[in-house]
Amino acid sequence: MKINLNLSQFLIYLLILCTSTYLIRVIPFVAIKEKIRNRFIQSFLYYIPYAVLTAMTFPAVLYATDSIISAFIGLLVAIIFALRGKSLTLVAIASCCAVFIIELII
Repeated sequence: MKINLNLSQFLIYLLILCTSTYLIRVIPFVAIKEKIRNRFIQSFLYYIPYAVLTAMTFPAVLYATDSIISAFIGLLVAIIFALRGKSLTLVAIASCCAVFIIELII
């Protein structure tokens, strides 16, 4: 399916995208002038980036390989290494190696 988009339509879409992205980032700074003292709201705002990153990454992890079995084993290896306090680089290398080995076996 090919979409024909001329320059004026593209610029209008780009302007809408930029405006909405900018407003989402600026409105909290303008609306909230004092420091947030509520512990619940502080905790909620602290964990939002982690929750969003997990929600975006987790499905991709399971479908990034040819087999869901190798993806799941790679995920388990990553979780085990992360829980043992290993560095991010080591976690990534170990999980990639696990997936590669399982893909060779399967």
